Amino acid sequence: MSRDNLARTGLLALGFLAPGFLAIVLALAAVGTGATAGDNGRYGKQKVVYHINEDGGEASKAHLRALNNIQNHINAVGAENMELKIVLHGDGVNVLKDAVSNLRLQGQVVNLKDQKVSFAICNNTLVQRKIDYQKDLFEVDKADIVPSGVAELSHLQQQGYTYVKP
Repeated sequence: MSRDNLARTGLLALGFLAPGFLAIVLALAAVGTGATAGDNGRYGKQKVVYHINEDGGEASKAHLRALNNIQNHINAVGAENMELKIVLHGDGVNVLKDAVSNLRLQGQVVNLKDQKVSFAICNNTLVQRKIDYQKDLFEVDKADIVPSGVAELSHLQQQGYTYVKP
């Protein structure tokens, strides 16, 4: 806030008070006018499907980046304002396969699930690659399996979900 704006709002007169008090008043004024994490005024309610079908590469770095992008999206909109799904098929299933032994990936998956993000895993991929979801994937239930990842993406878009490919 500029000195002129302070004078106009009467906050300059507060300068005689303790400097700490003035800092608190200015901080509160700034917070009151700026967007905050989960500020529903800008973004509103959102239904979003993230599509992951690529391998994570060395140390699952690409998967970690994708999940971090999803967390940034949640931080901007607010978990309470979102219906968010992640569809995994092809090499994207490795997000949950690698999470079995990658603690950092595990942490991101658990954190997203704690925010009501759901994972949809392609059954076609599981069958073709002989992946046992109960043994080979991190925290997957039968309800998380969908017949086809690609068909699920189309289905969700028909239901009004915005498609995002990180």
